[in-house]
Amino acid sequence: MSDTTQLPAFIGALDRASEWFGRTLAWLIILMMLIQFAIVLLRYAFSVNSIFMQELVMYMHASVFMLAAAYTFRHDGHVRVDIFYRGMTPRRQALINVVGIITLLIPVMVFIIASSLGYVANSWRILETSSDYGGIPAVYALKTLIPLFAVLMIVQGVIEIVRNGYVMTGRITPGAAGGNHLEERV
Repeated sequence: MSDTTQLPAFIGALDRASEWFGRTLAWLIILMMLIQFAIVLLRYAFSVNSIFMQELVMYMHASVFMLAAAYTFRHDGHVRVDIFYRGMTPRRQALINVVGIITLLIPVMVFIIASSLGYVANSWRILETSSDYGGIPAVYALKTLIPLFAVLMIVQGVIEIVRNGYVMTGRITPGAAGGNHLEERV
């Protein structure tokens, strides 16, 4: 990943915030594992079941999945079928990235926002709670992750448009050739 100091100040700050946010969310995975361990221990060792703890794991999993998608996008960690892409020059790859973001990512994320706002607003209006007794009384907060996910993806998409624009104009040199793909670094 290129140095964010080469990007315009505001875009670089957004990019650093995206990096920080993604790394911070990663800690939820450890917390989620510990709570899941406690659930199993309580259930099988002490015959105690906690709906609240089970839903808490579900909420944390949804948070990591939905909110870390932009972080994953930033690190080019999403699945990509790159039969032709891999052999292209960095400038052509940057052009493909920009076209993909503008024609696919942003329209789909705008659709997700538009189609989920009523759903989320309705949940907030009634302050929707868990249907299970003892569950988390904030289903509306969980549903809010849907448009938030899309907004974060759009913000990261704009950052990537600028970054790839800088690659196309030669202002940023992409990472080491051929070592860009995660599966090649494993």
